[in-house]
Amino acid sequence: MSRGVNGFQSGRLSQALAARRLPQVQLAAMIGVSPATVSKWRAGHQDPEADALERLATVINVSPEWFTRPLPAKASLPLFRSNASAHVAARQMLEARLEWAQDISIALEEFVDFPEVKLPVRRFESPEQISASDIEEAASDCRDLWGLGRRAIPDLALAVEGAGVIVVREETGIAPIEGLSAWSEALKRPMVLLSADKANGFRSRFDLAHELGHLVLHKGIERSTDPVRHKQMEDQAHSFAGAFLLPAETFAAEVKTPVTLDSLLLLKQRWGVSVAAIVMRLYALGVIDQEEKSLLFKRRSARWGVKSEPGDEGRVPEQPRLLKRTFELLASSGVLPIESVPSYIGLAASDIESLTGLPEGYLSQSGVVLSLTKLKASVARDPSPVANDFGATVLPFYRL
Repeated sequence: MSRGVNGFQSGRLSQALAARRLPQVQLAAMIGVSPATVSKWRAGHQDPEADALERLATVINVSPEWFTRPLPAKASLPLFRSNASAHVAARQMLEARLEWAQDISIALEEFVDFPEVKLPVRRFESPEQISASDIEEAASDCRDLWGLGRRAIPDLALAVEGAGVIVVREETGIAPIEGLSAWSEALKRPMVLLSADKANGFRSRFDLAHELGHLVLHKGIERSTDPVRHKQMEDQAHSFAGAFLLPAETFAAEVKTPVTLDSLLLLKQRWGVSVAAIVMRLYALGVIDQEEKSLLFKRRSARWGVKSEPGDEGRVPEQPRLLKRTFELLASSGVLPIESVPSYIGLAASDIESLTGLPEGYLSQSGVVLSLTKLKASVARDPSPVANDFGATVLPFYRL
């Protein structure tokens, strides 16, 4: 191996190319080296010289030092809401963005305790083992574990984050893929990335419940690109979302028969679930049969079209808070000055803001605290500043 920057992590380069959806040939042209040189960097056969690393970091918009940080343990292979081969590059981009959110979360865990992970434990080894009753039971157990009862859930994102799940909602520019989820070995907790490209609060809410279904039902199941198996797991996550958002005990009692689209619009607003999803849930519960389901979908399409429904604009998508408020807590307590955040994490301020829900430009000004996390006891009680492994200073903070 030729001499270059000591400790260069070739995996970081592959991750950055995926996150930016940047072709290797284009990157080479932008930094003034040959494509073969970039290939050697990615393969770990050659390390970039210091000046080349500076140009590389400028193009990718990260700190040069970021390329020397070892990659955390790989998260479980994500399940995507699309399995089309045409979306390979898009899936790689979203997986890399989720890995960046993992990096941010790992950095924050130096200072705070995230909520304890509280998800029902299921040990299925294949989707064929999962029955309809298993899905209903898992959804019911999740509500019981979170103390939600059987009412409509006011804010699903808040409930999911309160159960220790890292949730990211970001504009991706990839409309066909609405979300993905994975279990992080490094964090010992699950993560979800939702697309914010469609400002539909009903769909976004269902997407989150769908990903929750994957996390609960499919944690121990090996991922597969087989379209039949993928569809089976997608259908199971859909069924979980319906059972979780529309519990059988209380929801079915509110349905008036004969079922009409107008009556379903009222239920849509009350439960925060689209008419289409409600129809599928009614069919699963046996309230309507196959013929009635088909007729309702035909009437829905004739009246409103396929992609939208009346009242869609009336529900704002729920926003994740956990990472955002953690930064606000650290900034207000003086533990981590906001202007030092990008250099501490290594990513661009714009990427950190996008992945955590911070307002654009926040990392150049002070924030306000509304906390879901709490400072680690070692940080909160030690009255002396402490220098951590990354060179940042931890200041004391006492709980009241």
